[in-house]
Amino acid sequence: MAYTAKIGPSILSSDLSQLGRECERMMECGADYLHLDVMDGHFVPNITFGHPMVECLRHCIGPDPFFDMHMMVSRPEQWVKPMAAAGANQYTFHLEATTNPGNLIKEIRESGMKVGLAIKPGTTVEELGPWAGQIDMALVMTVEPGFGGQKFMDDMMPKVSWLRSQFPSLDIEVDGGVGPDSIHRCAEAGANMIVSGSAVVCSDDPRSVIALLKNVVSEAIQKRSLDR
Repeated sequence: MAYTAKIGPSILSSDLSQLGRECERMMECGADYLHLDVMDGHFVPNITFGHPMVECLRHCIGPDPFFDMHMMVSRPEQWVKPMAAAGANQYTFHLEATTNPGNLIKEIRESGMKVGLAIKPGTTVEELGPWAGQIDMALVMTVEPGFGGQKFMDDMMPKVSWLRSQFPSLDIEVDGGVGPDSIHRCAEAGANMIVSGSAVVCSDDPRSVIALLKNVVSEAIQKRSLDR
């Protein structure tokens, strides 16, 4: 069982006028990686930032933090090379946004990034299944992508459980409405990479929230390994 518990604050929930400092603050508080939401106003009805911002952040906070790019864009093929050049570590695209996932996976790998594959709540997990052996991480959205602050969708947990049973060593990420109230369900289902926005970033004590989330996931991983 190769996977471990990792917590990735969603920086879109932070003070965007102080983004470099906010990223540093999250890493200082124990974050394992940073989750960066890229939205193009087409695939989702919101616009955030693109590769120039990622490049600036990389220069600002140095080579170490792992940038997980959540590409909520209608043409993910278009941004692979620019994101790689900007310093992204993982390129997570949506299955719904491409007609040729295999080609895109190959392109991301060749650019030197890890591959993440995301599905919206309305997409069945079986549609992701054929690609799971070729990716580094599967992302199960637990809200409709596009806006922060939505309520966690508990009915997405069977997707996580199915992925964990079929692909025992795969990194499985959940994103949307995840915090201390929902972490137990995510961990029990088998998620090990946890994106948390406002629950971490807007907390008075982000360090404690990150530690709590990580402990719950680590304990679930340990229990699963004992049960096998």
